[in-house]
Amino acid sequence: MPVFKLNKISRLLTMAGLLGSSGLVVAEEVDTASVLKMAPIVVTTGTRMEQNSFDLPMSINATSAEEIQEGQLKVNLSESAVRVPGVVVNNRNNPAQDLAIQIRGFGARSAFGVRGVRLYADGIPMTMPDGQGQTGTFNLDTANRVEYLRGPFSALYGNSSGGVVQIFTQDGTKEPTISSGATFGSYNTQRYNLGFSDSGDGFDYIVNANTYRSDGYRDQSDTSRDTLHGKINFKLGDDTKLTIVATALEQRNNEDPQGLDATQLRNNPKQAGTSSELFNTRVSRNHQQAGATLEHLFTPDDTLRLMAYYGQRSNEQFQSVTVGAQRNDLQGGGVATIDRDFGGADVRWVHKGLLGEMPYNFTVGMNYDRMEDDRKGYENFTSNRALGALPAGVNCGNVANAVVCGVKGNLRRNETNTAKNFDQYIQGAIDLSKRFTLSGGLRHSKVRFENDDKFMLNTAYTGVNPDDSGRVTFSETTPVIGAIFKVTDTLNLYANAGESFETPTFVEMAYRATGDGLNFDLKPAKSRQYEVGAKAMLGDSTLVNASVFKIDTDDEIVLQQQAGGRSVFQNIKSSERKGFELSLDSKFDNNLRAYLAYTYLDAEFSSDFMACRPFVGVNTACNINLPPAAGTPGNSGGEAIASGTDIPGTYKHTLYGELSWKYDPMGFSTALEGRAFSKTYVAFKPEYGKADGYAIASWRGGFTQNVNNWKFNEFVRIDNMFDKEYVGSVRIADLNGRYYEPAPGRTWLLGLNAAYKF
Repeated sequence: MPVFKLNKISRLLTMAGLLGSSGLVVAEEVDTASVLKMAPIVVTTGTRMEQNSFDLPMSINATSAEEIQEGQLKVNLSESAVRVPGVVVNNRNNPAQDLAIQIRGFGARSAFGVRGVRLYADGIPMTMPDGQGQTGTFNLDTANRVEYLRGPFSALYGNSSGGVVQIFTQDGTKEPTISSGATFGSYNTQRYNLGFSDSGDGFDYIVNANTYRSDGYRDQSDTSRDTLHGKINFKLGDDTKLTIVATALEQRNNEDPQGLDATQLRNNPKQAGTSSELFNTRVSRNHQQAGATLEHLFTPDDTLRLMAYYGQRSNEQFQSVTVGAQRNDLQGGGVATIDRDFGGADVRWVHKGLLGEMPYNFTVGMNYDRMEDDRKGYENFTSNRALGALPAGVNCGNVANAVVCGVKGNLRRNETNTAKNFDQYIQGAIDLSKRFTLSGGLRHSKVRFENDDKFMLNTAYTGVNPDDSGRVTFSETTPVIGAIFKVTDTLNLYANAGESFETPTFVEMAYRATGDGLNFDLKPAKSRQYEVGAKAMLGDSTLVNASVFKIDTDDEIVLQQQAGGRSVFQNIKSSERKGFELSLDSKFDNNLRAYLAYTYLDAEFSSDFMACRPFVGVNTACNINLPPAAGTPGNSGGEAIASGTDIPGTYKHTLYGELSWKYDPMGFSTALEGRAFSKTYVAFKPEYGKADGYAIASWRGGFTQNVNNWKFNEFVRIDNMFDKEYVGSVRIADLNGRYYEPAPGRTWLLGLNAAYKF
């Protein structure tokens, strides 16, 4: 384990003291009830215990049910996450690809799904043992809140914990309630939901079903998503509670418009990417999981919690890889399928007590998680020629060879990926005085990867496709320490420091630059995180959160080379991220409210390294150890990337502001929203392109009526009011240069909701 640098923590605590004397004017006579009114969130992500976020020595925000649901489509986490400083969740406007989440720059490299950030739903992991995760199963109709934890304390959640995102489902209502809604919008968007909630003697439950359809902003972007979610709580006695949560997701043939290059973006941002329609690029997913949590209070000071879960997920993706490239014997084909079984368990003991006159608490636990993927690859075409016999250059529609694209053809990949982790952790806090609390924790993680390759004997050229079987184990211990000083009842200063790590995912370690087997040269990225911050009430109506952070990472994971359909990743020596986060939440008279969130992030590589040049002309591969066009046909070659280069996909400045107003006598509410993002580079060198910065405005307004047992709500929403053209998301370091995923212009939503209490 690396030496934990306590001298840096001392400097952080000193910085916290300086921050406290920097000119914040706080009225000490303000009643603490104002703090509770402005920061009412009951937090469990940061400490695994229920506490108010104002008193925690960490950066943690939560979006409420109202913020998630009011005037929103309730499909993507990106709708409300924009409120949280330090967090970027871009809507890719691509139904085939899940959202990519960034927290302080962690997760920026993800080409699909979530990397570097831990996901949880009602305490159940949604991040797999290898570090990959998806948010598609998050049910926003039933969400009570979504919590976003940033900074060192995230490390206490194990592998790939650059930050933590957790959604919590509402409990069942006291009275039987049925709810339904319909939302309509631009591009033939339609969403319908139906829910029921109730409680009885010793139990409560909530269940929701919804369906979503859209033609999409771009060509080749039809969407279909159906979800079912339910939670039931049982009170098994005065001291025992059982919670069962189940979720199901089905997405059928969600089309994939892929990325655009710079020329395509300028000419027509609505078009699908190169060969998307030719190969009918699309994704189908099916996901089911269930979990149970049992909590038992042995004494007023001791609680035992047991959690277990199990799930299955299938994924079939049709990609646009040329026919000639797919006939390369190293190619895994143009259709990727995964059938996954996953599950795990967690046990923890929570204790609180007194050490002399000093209150303390601690949590001790362990967890085990496992996933097994049956991974196959097929050609995304059929023809009358034998496997391996089709000459390069032949493409879809070739009459002589009867080439038909967009359909599943010959098997080209067949393997079983298994990953599992076994972790132990302890964390706690002690009040050293009424004003000073010390917190800390330690987690030990052991992650094991194993690949069983079954395809090397199935090709027409035995031995050309090598045996990529192998196994490797990573082990890491991550400490964290923090302190909070309560200067007054309405001003808290805090500082913390910790270490975290991120293993490569199966996709990233699947291939080596030379030879066969897993990429044993690829190591986990290890980070040291430092943070100081302040939480304050200004007057009795404004809550301020501010933090400064620095992150140093060794062995950052980036793309090394690509050839024959095999992407190889590498570690680079070091990178760093530093920045500032600020949020202000003000409530004024007459139900007027203002909110502001700002983030400054400077993320860069702090060492030199070699990387692939993007493909130009006939380039179809990259080997950084060879000059252009040498060794591999069409090789683009490698180039040196200098220290100080920005990490692509990160934004130096992000800003969100909202001004809202409610007029209760009429049940009217309205809000004006604005957000601004600075430019972001799409590759390791600025000359390869960037997505320009942008600023857009949105408006929402609606009415709510209560009529006897009925509650009705209607809303209208207009996004991108001034029809700004901008890039909503980027595909990092795409060697084909198809970096850009454009966002739609002005769009509208109309929502109608009703609920009845029996």
